Amino acid sequence: MYNLVTRHHSCHGLLFNGSFPLLFVSRFAADTEVIFDSCPYLSVALPLASGKLGSWRGSKQNTVEKELIINSTPTEVQIALLENGKLVEIHYQKTNDNFTVGDIFVGRVKRLMPGLNAAFVDIGHPKDAFLHYTDLGPKLKSLLKFTNGAMSGGINTHTFDNFKMEPDIIKTGKVDQVLSKKQPILVQVLKEPISTKGPRLSCELTLPGRYIVLTPFSNVVAVSKKISNAEERKRLHLLVESIRPKNFGVIVRTAAEGKKVADLHEEVIQIMQSWEDIHKQLHKAKPPLKLLSELDKTSSILRDVLTDSFNRIVVNDKQMYQNIRGYLENISPDQVKIVNLHRSNKPVFDAHGITKQIKASFGKTATMPSGAYLVIEHTEAMHVIDVNSGHKMGSSKQEDTVMRVNQEAAEEIARQLRLRDIGGIIIIDFIDMRKAEQRKDLIKAMRQFMKKDRAQHTILPLSKFGLMQITRQRVRPEVNISTSEVCPTCNGTGKINASLLIHDEIERDLNFIVQSRPKSKVKLLIHPFIEAYLKKGLPSVQMRWYMKYYKWVRIQANNDFHLTKYKFYDENEDEIRLN
Repeated sequence: MYNLVTRHHSCHGLLFNGSFPLLFVSRFAADTEVIFDSCPYLSVALPLASGKLGSWRGSKQNTVEKELIINSTPTEVQIALLENGKLVEIHYQKTNDNFTVGDIFVGRVKRLMPGLNAAFVDIGHPKDAFLHYTDLGPKLKSLLKFTNGAMSGGINTHTFDNFKMEPDIIKTGKVDQVLSKKQPILVQVLKEPISTKGPRLSCELTLPGRYIVLTPFSNVVAVSKKISNAEERKRLHLLVESIRPKNFGVIVRTAAEGKKVADLHEEVIQIMQSWEDIHKQLHKAKPPLKLLSELDKTSSILRDVLTDSFNRIVVNDKQMYQNIRGYLENISPDQVKIVNLHRSNKPVFDAHGITKQIKASFGKTATMPSGAYLVIEHTEAMHVIDVNSGHKMGSSKQEDTVMRVNQEAAEEIARQLRLRDIGGIIIIDFIDMRKAEQRKDLIKAMRQFMKKDRAQHTILPLSKFGLMQITRQRVRPEVNISTSEVCPTCNGTGKINASLLIHDEIERDLNFIVQSRPKSKVKLLIHPFIEAYLKKGLPSVQMRWYMKYYKWVRIQANNDFHLTKYKFYDENEDEIRLN
């Protein structure tokens, strides 16, 4: 039996601030207890539990060792997360990306769409951002009052001690009843631009820290469901109630378990400083304007992803290395030693085998160690995954073999969903199983494997046709890495010179070499098929060349050459270049 206990939070991607990377982890997704109906970020987390994964998994405790490998280039930052040496997440982010999940803007309402019950807001993106009524939140009137007051100078403090909260808006209202055209509004990016769509916004702001998340204009205190001890939950609830600012809600994260009130209070002060910065920037601001990016990139990685199970962090940028060490000294001094600076001339991803894993993991098919494979197809409406046993089905009992392949596929599918960041609807066609018990075991195993996934997701039981349906939160475009390479034979054209003429081409070049180097010895390196052709028969082509040029041409096969590739060499093994 496996106890798969993950202590990290819901990861949704990357943020950038300057030139350093961070994993922007959805600060409040998978470890909160309270649902805000109008904010899809806040949802109940699935409780962690041990479960039977099938006899093929063995019977032992599963310790997951994690590594974070960061490759920084002038134009892009790449972050790879490894679990037990296996690539499970890869994030790419351009350094000039200004519209990342969690960024806070003051925008301006551009258009109201009563038919969609939504508004389009200008936040500086080429496409207007989408703001649905359900994402306005019940405290919209208080938010608008604060925004207008801060911009005009009427509200000169960032605290809500003397701020009078406005009545909540109704859930079933209309957007044109609460918003007006050209109105300034404080918003947070909920989803990055995907395909032809602009960003999606929310008015329910969240300010994340390592231990807590502050939610302005709210009075709700929630404790992560992953903190299962009732006494600890009660202790944290009382502590937070005593230190939270007036009219600020608090979500206590899993990392807060066992922490002292001083640690939590210090973080409240830090987050309130960020809110004060937003208030200052709002004064006389001209929308659209970005008010807050996430924390320093390295700080956000460590704040949201770092757990005790991390055993190594490798970076190839010296400044980033120093920043990570400095941040760890403040939050977790014992783990400073796990940070390593990559000093080799070999690229950091190549040195840790990540490049090879990327090549093997992306593409239309994904092959598993047993020889079974997945076919992953993308359509406009959904992703479809087909499980195939391949030709290596064991000779043991068929039912057991099918179950083993399906469980192996379930584990690989869970990894692929995280790795490619596939969102929306996913349909999986497993190999058919007749026994209801095996179907239940497969569902249980799939849910167990998916517990490592920090994105919100729902897994439905197998349908009558043996199909499994999964929905997974999508907040940014799918990671799509092309693993195909340009054909070295045709250079991507799909066509090669007529193979029938290869003999004539070789003889033409040989004739030139004999005339230009009459005393030089000649060796011909060529594809094995052509070698066999040139040596066959009596007299062979090789013999006819000897009789024609009075020079014996050594012919040697090279398995790495494509059919029409050949090279000439002299007696010093130097290539005779003809161009």
